Amino acid sequence: MGKQVVWNDKRIVGSPVVHMGCLAVVLFAFWMALSGHTETKFIVYGVITALVTTWLTYPLLLVPNKEESRLYYVFGFSPLKMIWYFIWLMWQLVLANVDVLLAETSQELQIDPKVVRFYFRADNPMASTILANSITLTPGTVTMNVTDDGLYEIHALTKGAADGLVDGGMQRKVAWLYGMPLDFEVVEEKEGEE
Repeated sequence: MGKQVVWNDKRIVGSPVVHMGCLAVVLFAFWMALSGHTETKFIVYGVITALVTTWLTYPLLLVPNKEESRLYYVFGFSPLKMIWYFIWLMWQLVLANVDVLLAETSQELQIDPKVVRFYFRADNPMASTILANSITLTPGTVTMNVTDDGLYEIHALTKGAADGLVDGGMQRKVAWLYGMPLDFEVVEEKEGEE
């Protein structure tokens, strides 16, 4: 897809300028972190490299929805919202670690495996990807399957992990991150499945 086509494509959700600006800032920060030098020449090299790389790759970072009626930027979220989401996710990882630790070290093993099924419908495929990966990162839960119609099948190791999926907290956060309405519905829980 050529640059001119991207600039004029009405299917694109979001502003190419904002996306390119965010991408350039992220690439420049990555450059600075890897180089470790703050001399002027390294800063200039980093700026030039970030701008050229952004210009060459931004059409490649567009993903279509299922119907291919819209195109979304891979980094189509607010950087401040992503920082807040990352902090929130790290806290959820701590809570889930404690839950699994207590379940495994109690006098009677409190492992209660379940398969939790719910629908999370998002037009933006990146929202679905972030949700599935966030669930899998959280100890005690694994995303087993995500269907085209938005059905998630999650293996939960403990009752606390299953309850966390059913209450929709992570789904709400992902919808908030991408600025979309929450379309979430629990289908069923099946106990004893692994």
